[in-house]
Amino acid sequence: MQMDYQARIERLRAAGGLTSGAVDAIILVPGANLEYFIGLNFHLSERPVLAVLTGDGLSLVLPHFEMPKLIERPDLEARPFTWSDEQGYEGAFAAALEGLGLKGARLGIDGMTMRVTEWTALHALDSSLTVTGIERALIAIRAIKGVDEIAAMRRAVEISESAMDRLLGEVKVGMTEAQIAARLTQHMIDLGAEGVAFSALIQTGANSSNPHGSTTDRALQADEFLLIDWGAKFGGYCSDLTRTFCVGQPSAEMQRIYDTVLAANEAGKAAAAPGVPMKAVDIAARTVIDAAGYGQYFTHRTGHGLGMDGHEPIPQIAGNVEDLLLPGMVFTVEPGIYVPGLGGVRIEDDVLITDTGADVLTTYPRKLKLG
Repeated sequence: MQMDYQARIERLRAAGGLTSGAVDAIILVPGANLEYFIGLNFHLSERPVLAVLTGDGLSLVLPHFEMPKLIERPDLEARPFTWSDEQGYEGAFAAALEGLGLKGARLGIDGMTMRVTEWTALHALDSSLTVTGIERALIAIRAIKGVDEIAAMRRAVEISESAMDRLLGEVKVGMTEAQIAARLTQHMIDLGAEGVAFSALIQTGANSSNPHGSTTDRALQADEFLLIDWGAKFGGYCSDLTRTFCVGQPSAEMQRIYDTVLAANEAGKAAAAPGVPMKAVDIAARTVIDAAGYGQYFTHRTGHGLGMDGHEPIPQIAGNVEDLLLPGMVFTVEPGIYVPGLGGVRIEDDVLITDTGADVLTTYPRKLKLG
């Protein structure tokens, strides 16, 4: 994708308070915000990296061996402050504060990503520094996806769904959750994913009653729930889907739970439209589950934002959020019912708000019984 990073940097200046003078500098650390606004990808590791935006331009504090990434981006016109493993990063941090005139500065930071490591190092050099969290302003920009971003997400969905087609032809009783997850992941890579949006979550039987459980070595048995939560990453963007199956014959109770979640999923998607409060989607889905008598078993919000991160805080599809859905927002609709001892059902789709309504990006069949 061809991104206009200078335009994004200007939006960063304004949203972060640099243009208005609310802050003297904006500092980002490796993560989705740094990659989105600047187009550079570093690992958040024991070797700190800082992107520092001031009124004079962009600077990077980074290990010397990372310089090739910066050299490949002359369009950024970024000033480097480098350090080696032998030297340690403290000297480069000090040089940046001195060289950029940031003594006693007011810093705008991504408070959801910057660690105590970076802040402690900066504060040790100048205890008069102050910080303001600007992450909500940054994610609000990222929440509105452009044409290229949406195209990447559509491709991530296509890869995910094709991988599921391959997987379901292989699933059989006796396979472990870990084995199923490994095969699904490999299929996504084979189909062109640059990676996974998150580790595939496979939960069988009673394990599926934990909405945020983990993949284990438990073997799939006949006539029980098989919950699969998965997503591919393509072009830096994620998909996120969940389908629940039964290999064999579901009980009447299992079928009732499934049908209730499916109706809630459809109700939530039907409520999504531009200008609608985010809570309306949650309420629509939750009302269906409450009416069926399973309200106590729906224990999480109905959805979350989706983009470069598998979970993004805007939009937040929860019952107390008054903010409005806007064109370009992408989020999940994923109601669930989780009954201890029996298992759980979740059906998750990815939804794009358009100028006139909502476009469900995910189309994978929603049926309980396999075979």
